[in-house]
Amino acid sequence: MRTPAAYAGVLSYARSHTGEAASAAYLALGHAYLLDRKFPDAVSALKHVKGESLGDYADYLTIQAYLQSNDLPQAEMLLSSFLSKHPDSIFVNSVPVLEANLFLQEGDPQRALTILNAHRSEPLAGKVDYQFAMARAQQMAGNQAEAAALFRHVFLNYPLSYESGQAKTALQLMGAETALTVSERSHHADALYHAGRYSEADDEYKSLAGDPKTDGAERNLLLVAAAACDLKLKRLNKAELDALPDTNDESGARRLYLLMELARNKDDGDAQRAIVSQMETRFSTSPWLSEALYSSGNMYLLRKDYATAISYYGELARRFPRSCEPVASAGCSNYAPSSHWRAAWLNYRIGNYSEAARLFDEQIAVYHGGKEIPSALYWRARVYLDQEHRPDMAAEYFRTVARVYRHYYYAALAEQRLQELGNVTPANVTALDQINPAPVPELTDDVPSDDPHVVKAKLLANAGLNEYITPEIQAADGSREWGALAEAEIYASYGETWHAMRLMKRALPFYTSAPIDSIPLGYWRILFPQPYWPEIKEQAQKNGLDPYMVASLIRQETEFNPSAISNKSAYGLMQLLPSVGKSMARQEGIRHFSASELLNPLTNIRLGTLYLKQTLDKFDDQPEYAFAAYNAGDDRVTDWRSAGNFHGMDEFVESIPFTETREYVQAIVRNQQIYHELDKLTSERAFVRPGGTDREMMPARQ
Repeated sequence: MRTPAAYAGVLSYARSHTGEAASAAYLALGHAYLLDRKFPDAVSALKHVKGESLGDYADYLTIQAYLQSNDLPQAEMLLSSFLSKHPDSIFVNSVPVLEANLFLQEGDPQRALTILNAHRSEPLAGKVDYQFAMARAQQMAGNQAEAAALFRHVFLNYPLSYESGQAKTALQLMGAETALTVSERSHHADALYHAGRYSEADDEYKSLAGDPKTDGAERNLLLVAAAACDLKLKRLNKAELDALPDTNDESGARRLYLLMELARNKDDGDAQRAIVSQMETRFSTSPWLSEALYSSGNMYLLRKDYATAISYYGELARRFPRSCEPVASAGCSNYAPSSHWRAAWLNYRIGNYSEAARLFDEQIAVYHGGKEIPSALYWRARVYLDQEHRPDMAAEYFRTVARVYRHYYYAALAEQRLQELGNVTPANVTALDQINPAPVPELTDDVPSDDPHVVKAKLLANAGLNEYITPEIQAADGSREWGALAEAEIYASYGETWHAMRLMKRALPFYTSAPIDSIPLGYWRILFPQPYWPEIKEQAQKNGLDPYMVASLIRQETEFNPSAISNKSAYGLMQLLPSVGKSMARQEGIRHFSASELLNPLTNIRLGTLYLKQTLDKFDDQPEYAFAAYNAGDDRVTDWRSAGNFHGMDEFVESIPFTETREYVQAIVRNQQIYHELDKLTSERAFVRPGGTDREMMPARQ
């Protein structure tokens, strides 16, 4: 936090320790002083970093301090010896740009150009800091045309970088901003929009729209794009859209789409239908029609007007039959797979089983690899079994779900169905044989703890320099096989379970389809951790709950981050609203309760398990109802249940109209199954006592 108390505490630690412990503390101080622009203090602290492990970091940060304080001779002296002192440092590729910036600060652009040109064929030449340094060097050398071209390149090709804004300022000062076309500047604003930087994008769109060289058609496009930013920022009004020209181009299509969204927000079905009908006539191939059709389908899904929802989803899939991923093409839509699936599922829900079966088959054939495929396979099997009376076909489809999607929600259900079918011989469906799980790369849990980069990464974590942990581990030989585990274990060792888990999820996106024994157990323990396990077990037992259910819910809610606070003001591990926490605290006899107490893991688990138990009681001990209510609220679950005529809990879960809630319920059920599977695996692992022959069962992890 870089408070006076924090500085004092770290300094005290540094002075009372020796060796690498002291060096890590002094490095933390130097880094913090550098961030606070207290450059002499930074240099002083970094001089105390001793030994080889962190020497390159001390020198690198000291160079930064000298450069930023304009102490150029000292910076040059350290830079000149950096490569010979630290040949294996991750900063080796940063040295040329630092040297170039040093010479630029000294007013010597020719030496900067010499340094940069020597590396122009290397990968570092493709980085934004290199490109920006080259632009500055050309500018200082008087090569204005080359400089303008490079600043322009930085602005257009690295739109989200800090250097992009600096490049725009440089172009303005050079009077070269006019070289940017309206289209190029618009694409830059589009990049900001797609990155969620709506206010910045809005400013750019409006600035461009006011530029005299912007023609009428371009101005309309920009003003509609600005209106889209206002919609995202929840400040768009109909008068703003009505004031824009009703044109027969993409700006006109987007304007109508935005009008449709405003009508939907007001639940004005008449206006919504009229606008979509107009778009179908006037803009039959526009991607904005795809947006409007999908949004309209969602509107009527929530209204439980399934026939109308089917018509919109089906129309989207008919007009835009291909997904834009992985390669965009004319007439594609990223909503195509999900729209097609929703049309298929809703046909099933209303009892139109023959049409549902046709669409399930089409989903599997056309959108293979999509996230809807496990559902399509399972429900196609259900139609084969329940309506078409083809148990052999049903068995093959169920078998495919269980084989390919090992830890998905539908895998366990498919296994249950197969058991119920008994000795039915599955049919031979060649197309299903082509569906296979994602390959599992070679992984090992044998992390070389003495690898210099691993040692350094652990010290950097100690010093709080987390941004350098990943590149250090990636620099180690063989880290592709164990790097993710090594990094995750570092975060887990500091209690940052959620950080470790997120890292592992990114590294192993295939884990939900991988057999347990195909990935070392250490990886699974990061993906499905058990922090606060004694408290979870105690409170679960007290409330008659499966502790793995509680852990599974926490994993889905916060990934075990005890400090999590949602944008809806839900607090702590189990994401309790203050009002819920207060009510549970009263029942537990906790006096003078405050919302901040929900950030205490033990209190949160105590109150959260009680709340979960009471939610289960409300919904007849049906976990899926309780999980849905926990995420979306009791009233919504009661409303969804009122749709009625569910032939099993699986139908209810698939019918949850909120994607977030549906996936939340499925994930908790899946998590609980994996936790039990891991517990069983750990319990069954036996070992031989030293000097004896007895084999004993290893206890489950506590």
